[in-house]
Amino acid sequence: MLIARSPVRISLAGGGTDLPAYYLRYGGAVINTAINRYFYVVLNVNDSDTLQITSSDYQTFYRHDRDSELMTDGSLSLPRAVLHHFGVTHGLSMFLASEIPPGTGLGSSSAVTVALVKAVSAACGWTMSKQEIAEEACHIELHKLGMPIGKQDQYASAFGGINYIEFQADRVQVTPLSLSHDTWQRLQRSLMLFFTGSSRNSAEILSKQSQSSKQDDAQVIAALHSVKALTAEVKVCLEQGKLDAFGELLDQNWQAKKRFAPGVSNERIDESYAQARACGASGGKITGAGGGGFLMLYCPESQQGRVTEALGALGLQRMDFRFDLNGAQVLMNSGLQLDSPLAHVRHRTRLHRE
Repeated sequence: MLIARSPVRISLAGGGTDLPAYYLRYGGAVINTAINRYFYVVLNVNDSDTLQITSSDYQTFYRHDRDSELMTDGSLSLPRAVLHHFGVTHGLSMFLASEIPPGTGLGSSSAVTVALVKAVSAACGWTMSKQEIAEEACHIELHKLGMPIGKQDQYASAFGGINYIEFQADRVQVTPLSLSHDTWQRLQRSLMLFFTGSSRNSAEILSKQSQSSKQDDAQVIAALHSVKALTAEVKVCLEQGKLDAFGELLDQNWQAKKRFAPGVSNERIDESYAQARACGASGGKITGAGGGGFLMLYCPESQQGRVTEALGALGLQRMDFRFDLNGAQVLMNSGLQLDSPLAHVRHRTRLHRE
């Protein structure tokens, strides 16, 4: 048996500039932190001629026979795409489970891919760096499956910690923020997450944003430029321990983000955010692409009780969390070994990208 996990993340600044439609032309930058809510993969090797995948979150099951082609469309496409990528066609059962509901803006789909890459590569005896894990996950999601998403989630999940991540056409640079222990602790205590009670498919919002970027929509491009500039300011505030100023920048970031695409916010989100601000939160935003999921807030500890009560009355539930420092991990491996032409797959992938 092998058990691996990877964390989800919250984006503190720059979200949206990690989409290829923007960063390939202008360069992107985000600040995010992994949190201690995880996606888990459990692998068991057997001597059968089948693959079996069970997902507790989607309450579904998939079985593949060795003699048929492993397709990557339809249900459970992410685990099927990862297994196809590594050339695993049989002799494996896989169980998948998450601490976070799908479609809630915390980067859960990319955490799935990162955990799968970590688990399957380890089972095949391939040691991968955090950078390699993130790159493979991005390749599988963006190129193999053609998902209309960015790259920050994969790097946040693979690396863990609080990072400043820069996106260029030819590289992704991950730089841990230099925070004092006191700033780290105060930031962790001052951030709040509230589940709005609704999930959403981010693909529609992100597709509209990407299309607007490609078409040089002046409003969207200006909003993305503004968010990227704010990311540099957020980095300075955090590293200097100016957390109240960071809270105000979060609000500016949210106002700009609402111009990315229709559906980023809605009447209920706007009402909840206004109520939180009235009760003492200085800034915040919807996590992920928007439209639902979790509302993230920066709020002094002295005001958090009021905010929690007010948003609870509106039907939003607070979720406690802490920062994750480790990123993707193998928690247990009892000597599991998959039979896979891994070296060939790795060589083929490298040639394909070049």
